[in-house]
Amino acid sequence: MPDKQPSAIARVSVPALPAAFNFAAAPPLAIYVHIPWCVRKCPYCDFNSYARPQLSVPESAYAEQLIVDLERELANTGDRPIMSVFIGGGTPSLFSPCALGQLLAHIRNRVNLTPDCEITLEANPGTVEARCLSAFRDIGVTRLSLGVQSFDDPQLRQIQRIHNAAEARVAAEAAIRAGFQSVNVDLMYGLPGQSAGTALRDVSIAVDVGATHISHYQLTIEPGTPFWRRRPLLPDEDAIADMQGQCEAQLLAAGFRHYETSAYGQDGHTCRHNLNYWCFGDYLGLGAGAHGKLTDVRTQTVTRTVKHSNPRRYLTSTKADKLTAVHRHLDPQEVTSEFMINALRLVEGFPVSLFERRTGLPVTVIEGVCKDAQARGLIESSGPQIRPTALGRRFLNDLLMLFV
Repeated sequence: MPDKQPSAIARVSVPALPAAFNFAAAPPLAIYVHIPWCVRKCPYCDFNSYARPQLSVPESAYAEQLIVDLERELANTGDRPIMSVFIGGGTPSLFSPCALGQLLAHIRNRVNLTPDCEITLEANPGTVEARCLSAFRDIGVTRLSLGVQSFDDPQLRQIQRIHNAAEARVAAEAAIRAGFQSVNVDLMYGLPGQSAGTALRDVSIAVDVGATHISHYQLTIEPGTPFWRRRPLLPDEDAIADMQGQCEAQLLAAGFRHYETSAYGQDGHTCRHNLNYWCFGDYLGLGAGAHGKLTDVRTQTVTRTVKHSNPRRYLTSTKADKLTAVHRHLDPQEVTSEFMINALRLVEGFPVSLFERRTGLPVTVIEGVCKDAQARGLIESSGPQIRPTALGRRFLNDLLMLFV
């Protein structure tokens, strides 16, 4: 899914890896805040999310715990500036502007936000009203990400979304009118019974309403979801590939740049928070189930953290150090694998110098695997730049598996 955290990645088998890192400087640092509740759980969703308890969510108690969580994390970051804040879920727009405003105010008081700090809020068309959108903008949200998925009623019913097509369009138009600097619209393709014409119409509507960024991603059936247990009838692989190709052409013609596997943005409207993930930057993870990654130049370590996923356990942890379920240092194999699996999602790939800065390792550790991928036609090298080919982008999972 778009606009989310990357999960921890399996180890890569690369010979002759150095036993230690050599970081000269820490990468950019971001904050991810996870709100785990939704009105109801979608049948394709495998994120850490839960149907809200009865008619409300414990927003005050949860916001207070997020502040406790933040304070503990800041003990490890010094005065490093924050380049983006992303409030995701779940459905963060279930929380009131007041509760989220208090959280953002505390973040501003405690950390140094860069002058162009991007603050994103995820919202669903079935949970926001125009006056709430304006209030979210007033508390400092600069970028809104709307989980539309489709502007077609039959498709929305197939994937059991709580909004209809008219509500989706109204929400997108209201977001533009509310004056956010950037508005993202999530769209899915490869839906049950979907045709290329329907997918193209979704893209056309998103462009027409004024979206500055479109996350366009294929429906995948994930283990443990209702769709996994009762799989819907999806278009075949060739139809899905054709659908994706036609939609990409339409987006390019409309002035959107395809910069990541599922991300298209107009000039100046790429998602800086997600680019930080894909370029293997650092991020603090706050909230139930949130992942974090932190590079410490002083100790030459890369640490992965994961907070307790169950909201009740997260809420009832009385000490800040009890919020974390996983806290461990990554070894060079894991760091190499994570970097490649993130950076190869970028259409233009990455410069060799970025690999060395962000992993603290020499590029020689990936030369063998890159030569194998290049021989298969999955990547190409142009001077100091390594990028996936068109074939590599189409068969991205096969490419990434070479580094796992």
